[in-house]
Amino acid sequence: MALDIAGFDLNAIGPEFIENPHPVLHALRRDSPVHRNADGSVYLTRYDDVLKVYQSRDMLSDKRVEFGRKFGQCPLLTHHTTSLIFNDPPYHSVVRKLISGAFTPRKLAEFEPLISDIVDRLLDRVEDLGELDLIEDFAKVLPTEIISFMLGIPEEHRARLRGYSLAILGALDPVVPADRLEAGNRAVEEFGAILNDLIDHRRANPGGAMQGEVLESLIFGEHEGRRLTQEELIQNCIFLLNAGHETTTSFVGNSMGLLFDNPDQHRMLLDQPELIATAVEEFLRVESPLQIGNRLAGEDIEVSSGVIPKDTYIHTSIAAANRDPEVFDEPDRLDITRKPNRHIAFITGIHVCLGATLARVEGRIALGRLVQRFPKIAPNGPRTRVPLARFRGYATLPTRVR
Repeated sequence: MALDIAGFDLNAIGPEFIENPHPVLHALRRDSPVHRNADGSVYLTRYDDVLKVYQSRDMLSDKRVEFGRKFGQCPLLTHHTTSLIFNDPPYHSVVRKLISGAFTPRKLAEFEPLISDIVDRLLDRVEDLGELDLIEDFAKVLPTEIISFMLGIPEEHRARLRGYSLAILGALDPVVPADRLEAGNRAVEEFGAILNDLIDHRRANPGGAMQGEVLESLIFGEHEGRRLTQEELIQNCIFLLNAGHETTTSFVGNSMGLLFDNPDQHRMLLDQPELIATAVEEFLRVESPLQIGNRLAGEDIEVSSGVIPKDTYIHTSIAAANRDPEVFDEPDRLDITRKPNRHIAFITGIHVCLGATLARVEGRIALGRLVQRFPKIAPNGPRTRVPLARFRGYATLPTRVR
């Protein structure tokens, strides 16, 4: 029976949509691909429409007006209007160029042995536990360790990183209660204070960076004589946490959840470990950690079912685009051999994810070694979802490895 989505409003979704958005997304993509919400914004669910919006320089990411209305004057507003992701050229171009110094081929080459060491150490702990929450004991620890090395974050602060990330990202959902806004503001302030001290220390001790640390590159990097200010450094370091922590945690958790639910694909990956590269791409397509993006139409833009007028606020459904049957055969089926795989989990255009290569390396090493080392890995109880619409991941994933 077809879903009636005439009254659907992205700003009024509930737990059922967060638990499984795909029936609604399929219906929207088929019957209302440019769906107008009650506030006048539109929600795009077709691959070609989402791609066109991301690739157009006329579609704006600057959210100063929108976030000013949503947050008011507060730390969240400062963060989201200073960091890379919610800005446009020329500021975006300058900051992206400065941050990209932390993701050069030389820097990425440093990360592979670092990631391998972290993963092997975590897998030793997983073996000792036997039964565990895969999110708490593995998926969230992996990016915590990596980002801590990148930013030079001491051991005593690391346990709080996922909480900071979830609190700040949670404030980006379409509907945000007051307690979540308060938690997000507190996270920006607390983590910002930690970063301020770390930046000051590294500025005074530029030669003390450890393997994999990029803080020195961010502090002293220049583009056309321009360096990041202290505020820009703090907010963009918070951005690096958010961009690499919760998404990686969810990527690992979602991937294992998919293998648990698709034992034929799990067996195939066990038998053919060389498939890990295509498997990673398929995990990203089927359960994208980032589910919803946003743009403001700086000009009229023509999409599949008409013209979206200038000044319209656009929500892009990455989740729906990545399961569009016009692009992907049997889009709801997990196929770890799928080629080509033109998913847009990392977006595209000028805002394509800076850390995409690093994320793929993390996924190949962590998931590949986890599956091969524990061939009997299996679910061990009910799992729960993170209660967010914009980001998709597990809050808990009970697991046994023997």
